[in-house]
Amino acid sequence: MPISGANSWQKGLRAGTSTAIVLLLVGGTAAQAHADSTRSQQWYLDAMHAEEMWRTSTGKGITVAVIDTGVDPSNPDLKGQVLDGKDLAPAKRAGDEHTDYKGHGTGMAGLIAGTGAYDGGKGAFGLAPGVKILPIRMPAPSDTNGFAGPSDFSKAIRYAADSGAQVINISMGAPITSPELTAAVKYALSHGSLIFASVGNEGAKGNPVEYPAATPGVVGVSAVGKDLRKTAESEFGPQNDMAAPGDDLVHACGGKTGLCKSHGTSGAAALASASAALIWSAHPKWTNNQVLRVMLNTIGAPTNGAKRNDSIGYGIVRPRVALQNPGDPGPANVYPLPDLAAAASASPKATASTPAKQPAGQKAEAAASTKSDGYDRTLWVALGAGAVVIVGGIAAAFTLARRRSAVG
Repeated sequence: MPISGANSWQKGLRAGTSTAIVLLLVGGTAAQAHADSTRSQQWYLDAMHAEEMWRTSTGKGITVAVIDTGVDPSNPDLKGQVLDGKDLAPAKRAGDEHTDYKGHGTGMAGLIAGTGAYDGGKGAFGLAPGVKILPIRMPAPSDTNGFAGPSDFSKAIRYAADSGAQVINISMGAPITSPELTAAVKYALSHGSLIFASVGNEGAKGNPVEYPAATPGVVGVSAVGKDLRKTAESEFGPQNDMAAPGDDLVHACGGKTGLCKSHGTSGAAALASASAALIWSAHPKWTNNQVLRVMLNTIGAPTNGAKRNDSIGYGIVRPRVALQNPGDPGPANVYPLPDLAAAASASPKATASTPAKQPAGQKAEAAASTKSDGYDRTLWVALGAGAVVIVGGIAAAFTLARRRSAVG
């Protein structure tokens, strides 16, 4: 689904969130009430045992490139987290990479690296609050006669790799690919980066294949809800490599007054990127291949016993398990997912522009085998009934009221 309701977005570049990340400003006590409970509403951080992980790793020393609509460094929860980056939007669009023309990129940065610093620590936290964000602003479709696509992604990916970003997050997609994009992904991998991209939110509306998520060498990320199932909007197909929470996500966004609630595969990709940053920070000598392999080896596999499926890929990411017991990271120079080698043999994981078909019986594969009184146990412990081992191979109708009316 598009980042906004505009037809131009539907025809061109897509964002992984299903609706616009909308900001609502209120005043007085209502804003403060939300300020007091912001962290308590971030259920996915509880599910992933964020505070426990932060005793081991916060992502410090890792740079995550956010290829998106810009990232606003004035947000109190992102102050000091945002580097100078690259603006790929045309000159007619005001500002630079620090000017977010939709609020989407700032939201993704908030999910990754929010520090919760607002009002003495009452703000919104990201999963990896020690990370630095490298913003790369993409053109909007309105800047390019209704379409921005593979060439723009290619330039952004190469810039991120050349700038030393270990992790590249792309919570956007376009319905076409090109040899240029394929080459840019290979370039980034050869320069030591990992690329995570949202698979898109039109799973119930034709399920079109989107790129770069479907590009060999990119980790395609789908979304699951609190019930551990693929969300209805999350797209499915062979491009899905892993899943992460993508529903009721509360995070920093916008400028000085920004707090948003969103859902979609955009946020899921951001949380997967943050998970990689946590692991890499704890093991800085590992290569991109080893970080990804450990993520896959410690993942919460599909509960139907399959090695992978088209809804959640190899399973739901579990960085806490990877930090506690990473196991053997395997060879440093071998990409662990099969699509890259398959592409070299002229069998890419997803090249068709027609919708992928969902195999029968896979609609509920992400459900946990047991229910518990906390999402933490269900999502990140009980789900691991058979962690896959691969070695060598916003809101729809409302937003949260923000406590920052004083500066709005």
